[in-house]
Amino acid sequence: MFSSQFPEENDHAHAGSITLTDDKGRTLECYIEHSLAVDGQEYVLLLPVDSPVEIFAWQGEDEEEEAVLVEDDDTIDKIFGTAQAVLSEQNLVLKNTAYALTVAGDLPPVEESELFTLEIEDEEADLEPEQLQLLASFYDEEQEYAIYTPLDPLLFFARTSKNGLPELLSPEEFRKVQPLLEEHLFNEVE
Repeated sequence: MFSSQFPEENDHAHAGSITLTDDKGRTLECYIEHSLAVDGQEYVLLLPVDSPVEIFAWQGEDEEEEAVLVEDDDTIDKIFGTAQAVLSEQNLVLKNTAYALTVAGDLPPVEESELFTLEIEDEEADLEPEQLQLLASFYDEEQEYAIYTPLDPLLFFARTSKNGLPELLSPEEFRKVQPLLEEHLFNEVE
């Protein structure tokens, strides 16, 4: 899973859709943005139908305050109902889908004052900061949470298995085939 700077196409210009399923049985409906064959293996670039969201917990005081991504399933389960209620005030429906939380509905227009830049610290990869738009904030048991959606699309690379089902590439597999995939995608754009 990664964010990318690929230009977005028309909402209805997708080649179809496919459903990803995680090991807990949750599903994520995705548009097929690109499909390509490399060395006899079919790969697909997938974009979730609904908008991905991330929930952060604000910790610390004043200048020392920092946003910590909530990834623990127990914490997400505990605050899910409150987050769902807060988002429903904006006619957004929060979903606990495979690989990412998502919201269905029309996102509000992007406002500069509602943007948050997340610096990603990773010694192995030189990652660009990620820009996120604030959708809502709320408290649960005196802990402040904020729900953001990334401005860059969340894309998944998968290969089509022999039984026709999509299988996400592991980070190692993706690093191996990334140069080939980028070359094919670049050639298609030209």
